[in-house]
Amino acid sequence: MTKDQFESISLKKYAEESYLNYAMYVILDRALPNVGDGLKPVQRRILYAMSELGLDAGAKYKKSARTVGDVIGKFHPHGDSAAYEAMVLMAQNFSFKYPLVDGQGNWGSQDDPKSFAAMRYTESKLTAFANLLISELKSGTVDWQPNFDGSLLEPVIFPSKIPMILLNGTSGIAVGMATDIASHNINEVIDATIKLIDKPKTDLKDILKIINGPDFSNHASIIANSEELYEMYATGRGGFKIQAHWTQEQNQIIINALPYQASGSKILEQIADQMVNKKLPMVVDLSDEGDHKEPVRLVITLKSNRVNASDLMNHLFASTDLQKSYRMNMNLISLKGGPKVFSLVDLLKEWLVFRKETVKRKLEHRLDQVNDRLHILEGLLTIFIDIDKVIKIIRNSEQPKKDLIKNFKLSDIQANAILEIKLRQIAKLEQIKLEKEKNELVSEQDEIEKVLKSKSRLKTLIKNELLEIKDNFGDERKSPIISESEAKVFSEEETIVTEPITVVLSKAGWIRSAKGHEIDPSSLSYKGDDSLQDFARGKSNQLAVFLDSNGKAYSIPSHSLPSARGMGEPITGRLNADSGVKFISSSIGADDDKFLIMNSGGYGYIAEYKNMISNKKSGRAFMRLPENAEMLKAIPLRNDHTHIAAVSNIGKLLIFEISELPILGKGKGNKIINIPKDKLAAGEEFMAHAQLLAIDSSLRIEVGKRFVTLKPKDWSEYILTRAKRGKKVGKLINIERLVEELKTAKEDH
Repeated sequence: MTKDQFESISLKKYAEESYLNYAMYVILDRALPNVGDGLKPVQRRILYAMSELGLDAGAKYKKSARTVGDVIGKFHPHGDSAAYEAMVLMAQNFSFKYPLVDGQGNWGSQDDPKSFAAMRYTESKLTAFANLLISELKSGTVDWQPNFDGSLLEPVIFPSKIPMILLNGTSGIAVGMATDIASHNINEVIDATIKLIDKPKTDLKDILKIINGPDFSNHASIIANSEELYEMYATGRGGFKIQAHWTQEQNQIIINALPYQASGSKILEQIADQMVNKKLPMVVDLSDEGDHKEPVRLVITLKSNRVNASDLMNHLFASTDLQKSYRMNMNLISLKGGPKVFSLVDLLKEWLVFRKETVKRKLEHRLDQVNDRLHILEGLLTIFIDIDKVIKIIRNSEQPKKDLIKNFKLSDIQANAILEIKLRQIAKLEQIKLEKEKNELVSEQDEIEKVLKSKSRLKTLIKNELLEIKDNFGDERKSPIISESEAKVFSEEETIVTEPITVVLSKAGWIRSAKGHEIDPSSLSYKGDDSLQDFARGKSNQLAVFLDSNGKAYSIPSHSLPSARGMGEPITGRLNADSGVKFISSSIGADDDKFLIMNSGGYGYIAEYKNMISNKKSGRAFMRLPENAEMLKAIPLRNDHTHIAAVSNIGKLLIFEISELPILGKGKGNKIINIPKDKLAAGEEFMAHAQLLAIDSSLRIEVGKRFVTLKPKDWSEYILTRAKRGKKVGKLINIERLVEELKTAKEDH
């Protein structure tokens, strides 16, 4: 080759043209379906190859490998596995709402769609539903194109009798664009199409009164409100969710319908992972009881009948594939040959244009056949007048065709038709039979011409065809539509096993938690010289609150505390506390529980537990301490408590009604017992402790081995108003310091 025979082109231009050609091929010939028949090229070629093999719905099954061989050998020069997978998809009733291939053998399951057997083991044929696509193929309805090597012809498109793209939906990824179309109910789609035939100006609002939304092959619910559906069908783009269907039988949840393309085994794995991580304490067992008769049956066994199944399922909807989101992008190859995103109304109107043109071509093709046959019948009826002369010409003439044309004034076609009839058939021709056939054809000819000339008749014909299809293949909607989902992941507290616990705080600031309320915290082992500081009884799903010597409150989830079987761990490892502080008190309760908060300076207030909780590791300033005062233990308040008893170190006792002390969120509080500032500063006098009393409580005051027990009638003389200095307890007047505990007969704290 000479240099002049080469074409010079820049790399940039070559790359652009090559990529553009590739992109157009992927868009038009691989990934996007056609609005007319709703099929991609590979699907169309598979169905055409099967029809050419005679694998109609009434035929016997043939090995799938035979079909795949014809597909890749004659029409689709790609890998056999790709062609077979496309074929399998059209046979799976969980992938196609209305399957086009009738498969025999293992064609996969919803749990594992790709678990189908090899094509040498499975057998297949077309379904009756597929006949709606190909029944008119040989009626002059569509254009034909050469196959990849030019040796055969294949249809450019199928003459679909229904808007197939809406019935089975599809998905595909092209270059720079994609398509995602959900399946719909055939009754609704046909009714909406007929509505547009009768009233072409019908708007989307009225169409959506007929087509409620997507519809799949099981009873899983579609989650989308009316506004979302309208937006999705108006623009051709949007999204919706599908939620599994479930029922409850005693303490078992039965899931019998999964979202489209959701895997049951994967869902069980997702639930099992949560069980291992202790996020589902109310679930004790999982099982897959699906079989051939009931392919989807997932069983979740609950701990008891008291578990709220709806709350659990809402959590699983939010955290597993029991609820999935789906896109809607109605991107199709339009009748003009390019990709276009259709609204629902535009899609149906586009298909009606396609169907009208297809029916016209079918009628014109049939009219040509009728005219040709009438032409031949006229010739046959002409020679029937003198059949003997015809026989004589055929027997004796050297050019019978020319003689027949000359004697009977026949056309070339008529003469050929006569000559192709055997002599014995000519003798048996019956004029009445020919006349009857001619009359029937003339009547058909007249009817076809009327339809072709009348738009209303054409519409009526298409409408009647659709109604007949609805009678034969119609079914009721399976997927209910709900406007919103209550899916919500459990909070951390909701996933915790609720059981009674005792939270223990040591003097050195070590914390731990023991199961149950029966344990005696003082009997536990402590590290070295360490001992019990405080304890609180509550539930494992509650927060434990700790107060330090600076009046700050800290919160730790009680279920996360180390077990009391060991020594526990330093509380400072969990919190960012100020250096040098000591932890004085431990408390646990519900949000509306109340506690007496106080300090040695004689100040205090009633606090609701929810106000004691801190969301920060550094805690929150909870009680403002007077100068030289120290924090005292928080005391839980019971419903039967009526009075507060406070005692100072010099043996003065003051009792007053609880109602005199305010309920505060935080702060210094009000004076409980009057402690002079100078004596507090010198350490000579301070509030040693306080306790809450019921009307029938006995008050026991201990110092070392000495104690005083005051019955209700005895301690009534110490009842004064808040902020007084109190009265000295007679038998303990000479003690240097009253310390530690005040106990009631009903409560040991």
